[in-house]
Amino acid sequence: TERMLHDEQKRQAQKMEAVGRLAGGIAHDFNNILTVISSYARLLLESAHEERMREDIGEIALAADRASGLTRQLLAFSRRDVIATRSLDVNDVVRGMEPMLLRLLNADIALVSKLDSGVDRVTADPSHIEQIVMNLVVNASDAMQNGGTLVMETGNTELDAAYARAHSDVIPGEYVMIAITDTGKGMDPTTVSKVFEPFFTTKDLGRGTGLGLATVY
Repeated sequence: TERMLHDEQKRQAQKMEAVGRLAGGIAHDFNNILTVISSYARLLLESAHEERMREDIGEIALAADRASGLTRQLLAFSRRDVIATRSLDVNDVVRGMEPMLLRLLNADIALVSKLDSGVDRVTADPSHIEQIVMNLVVNASDAMQNGGTLVMETGNTELDAAYARAHSDVIPGEYVMIAITDTGKGMDPTTVSKVFEPFFTTKDLGRGTGLGLATVY
């Protein structure tokens, strides 16, 4: 059973790497095209005087901005975006996101922070941690349609040899933990087995890209 689990995790990692390389290559080229579209849209807006024409050009620019957001997500997923690591306190990152998260969450969802004041510092890109927390919070929020409680927690933890045996990409040792917990409906076994699959989503068409949890992974 342990060997089968290890093999499955290895296949998942290889699949993510292959999809990441493909997505990164496409996103890089697509981003170059979008830069041209956005630049020409701005030039047209400067020269257009008719209101209806300005509205149409504005829609083009807006669509290009939305597409750029998707390419940034693809580049982050494929690890081809620019990484700027530094020593940081994860509490500062999570605490700094709270005002934005409160605006994002429905009024019937309570946001609770349990940040360990003794948490160790880490070397990381703060924007990546923000992206991880944001993706987890958005998914947690979607799982609490009738309200609930969302808990953000930090702390020091040790991942031992037993944990590493069940998670092939983990080296036993001391780690800093960020945990996002919700009181939502949870997932069925089929969804759990696909939760990190790139482009897999349970959301309606047009509402989700299926990259949120894949990026977290």
